[in-house]
Amino acid sequence: MEDSFFLSFLLRFAGESHDPLVEALVTEAWRRLERFDIKLLSEFSSCLADQHLYFSPLMGKIADIVHRNLETTQDLSSLSVLMVNISSLISRHFQQQLVNKTELLFDTIASSEVNVAIRIARFLRNIKYCYQPLLEKCNNVFLSNVDQLDLDSISKIFRLYKFLQFNSFEFIMMAKKKLTEMIPLCNHPASFVKLFVTLGPIAGPEEKKQLKSTLLLMSEDLTGEQALAVLRAMEDMESRNSHLIKRVTSVLHKHLDSYKPLELLKITQALTFLHFQRKEFSAKLRELLLSYLKISFIPTEVSILVYAISLLPSPHLDEVGISRIEAVLPQCNLNNLSNFATSVLRWIQYDHMYLDSITGKQLKLLQKLDHYGRQRLQHSNSLDLLWEELKSVRGNTFPESLLEETIATLQHFVDEINYINVVEIASFISHTDYLSTLLLDRIASVAVQQIEKIHPFTILAIILPFSTLNYDPPQRDEFFGTCVQHLNSYLGILDPLMLVCLGFSLATLQYFPEDLLKSIFNIEFLARLDSQLESIGGMSGAQQQIYKMLTEVLGGINRVKASVLTPYYHTVDFECILDKRKKPLPYGSHNIAWGQLPEMPWESNTEIVGSRLPPGAERIALEFLDSKSFCRNIPHMKGKSAMKKRHLEILGYRVIQISQFEWNSMALSTKDARMDYLREHIFGEVKS
Repeated sequence: MEDSFFLSFLLRFAGESHDPLVEALVTEAWRRLERFDIKLLSEFSSCLADQHLYFSPLMGKIADIVHRNLETTQDLSSLSVLMVNISSLISRHFQQQLVNKTELLFDTIASSEVNVAIRIARFLRNIKYCYQPLLEKCNNVFLSNVDQLDLDSISKIFRLYKFLQFNSFEFIMMAKKKLTEMIPLCNHPASFVKLFVTLGPIAGPEEKKQLKSTLLLMSEDLTGEQALAVLRAMEDMESRNSHLIKRVTSVLHKHLDSYKPLELLKITQALTFLHFQRKEFSAKLRELLLSYLKISFIPTEVSILVYAISLLPSPHLDEVGISRIEAVLPQCNLNNLSNFATSVLRWIQYDHMYLDSITGKQLKLLQKLDHYGRQRLQHSNSLDLLWEELKSVRGNTFPESLLEETIATLQHFVDEINYINVVEIASFISHTDYLSTLLLDRIASVAVQQIEKIHPFTILAIILPFSTLNYDPPQRDEFFGTCVQHLNSYLGILDPLMLVCLGFSLATLQYFPEDLLKSIFNIEFLARLDSQLESIGGMSGAQQQIYKMLTEVLGGINRVKASVLTPYYHTVDFECILDKRKKPLPYGSHNIAWGQLPEMPWESNTEIVGSRLPPGAERIALEFLDSKSFCRNIPHMKGKSAMKKRHLEILGYRVIQISQFEWNSMALSTKDARMDYLREHIFGEVKS
């Protein structure tokens, strides 16, 4: 039998994997594998994928054949199918080879090959690699075929872009227009939910209102899967429409028993974000999560369940839950361990706050997590292996002890940082708030020496840790100059928000390239930014405490002003004005309530801040700096807070920055000590 005819015969039975005939046909296909051409090989790999045999020895054999024949392969359409299907099995080196080959062959496909472009983006998602050059090529295919894209294709593209954190302003605007036109055409729950999920996060106010009102009418007909999709979209939209939440959660409650652990985590996260509180629902959710936990033995699943439980009211675990965590610890990767640590710390915080106790079991579990995390890090013998684990970890959730050991391990492999991994390493460091001059100096050195091999659109990610952590490398001007020069010819096509973020990051470092400023401050760019912005909190306890004390120190609530908006659009925590004799001046009727901004900030606060003061008077800004204003490992102020101080001083303020560490120190443990502290910093002398 001819191979093509044989394969077409096999494909007819592809979904019936346990049928003896199919098993015999698959065995025969294995014997013929070496003589299959790339097209037949791709079709056979899809047959295996349909049977969920991604990790089978047969798929491994296909991956080996692709690897051996990669140099002579010219058919990108078939190769893209194979790339998606074998992506779970291949090494990082082979992944990079496939990316390079795809980039080489991309121009050989027709500009109308939308499905090939989607498969390439899927491959990049599968290997967790946001490779800008290939994504741009795919994006150009989507842009040139946007009129032919249906709801399903647009939905797939948006999901891929979201996972890969790839932004295309042009595609968003074109897709938004096309999706908006579909609103009156989608009258079935399945299609309308897909439209709601895709359009909702980028829709304007009127479109969002229309989407929500239509969905309310359909809500009783939603399936469990559709209700979950709607809930997650509402989380993305930051929509707290109480009527819609109530309808959707009633459907979720009805289907709660059918959800898998990961889906239960998504439900818990979304409802926590949307501030949904209903005891009956939370109790049922907790009961389900605990029942799954008692029978689960897969580390990732156990970590998901424990993390979800930690988000619920009363997040602590019983003996069975703790023993389940301890049983899987030796098999856990860094992401699992990080999730466990976050959950246990949340549990400890709850018990300390509401039960006024911390059990030895909690602390012992933290010690075990720390032990296995350190062990995992110490067994890494290359940066590539270490990064395979780290790329799934969010740096800002890493417990302190593990973060310190992780940075030490990265420093051990510092010489392995190169143009291939520098963007990923820089992004990770940006989220850790941990200042390692050794790593940052290496990143700067790689950027300067290998800039031609680094994609211009990734420059922001490379600069970001320096901006966030307020650090200038030794070759500061050469580093920033090289990065900006590499990006200059792309400024006109850069995503507006990315361009603003780049300008902001460089401004925190007091670096102001002329070409970049000209690109931002022109009418055409600002119009693009406005259209993009159209498509897309209150005080802490310490701040309230400081406010009350300031009213006493200054002599009344009309002598201190909270949440002041300045012409640079910084919000000052507190403001007061002293005359030449150091006496506080009253504000009269200009005060603004906590957390409220005036409807027309330029007409109110700007006028106040810019108004003339009496001769010899001075305007004072008091800023409370919490732990997020500093690096995690040393008391070094981050770039955003440092830049804000400079801007306020330019506006004429005397800036007093109150560190959380100082405010909560033993020296300021009493009210009298804190009152004296404020008097000393405001008036320049201690008043008893």
